[in-house]
Amino acid sequence: MYILSAAAAADAGGVSLFSPLILCVVMLVVMYFLMIRPENKKKKAAAEMRNSLKVGDVITTIGGIVGTICAVKEQTIVMETGADRVRVEFTKWAISSKGTQSTEEAPVPEKTEKKADK
Repeated sequence: MYILSAAAAADAGGVSLFSPLILCVVMLVVMYFLMIRPENKKKKAAAEMRNSLKVGDVITTIGGIVGTICAVKEQTIVMETGADRVRVEFTKWAISSKGTQSTEEAPVPEKTEKKADK
């Protein structure tokens, strides 16, 4: 009985039952373009970067370890870190960036003294 009265009120008042449905569809489309699509692009770019790794590239892992690639295998890479030449094997998904960080420290700027006027 309630459904019939609601439908009759909608017809009489001119309120459409499709407006909430249209609002939900619009919200889903906006969410797709603002959240889902950019995330898929980031995943695709990261996968391409990991597949293009080669020996000699400087990489950074998701844990912050910086080193140079020594060997590339199907699912893993062997990375050499630091001056002591320690070799560590990582899976490819653990690589966060390629060639962005330097293993050398930046020089410290010199301090200048200010002279006080008397």
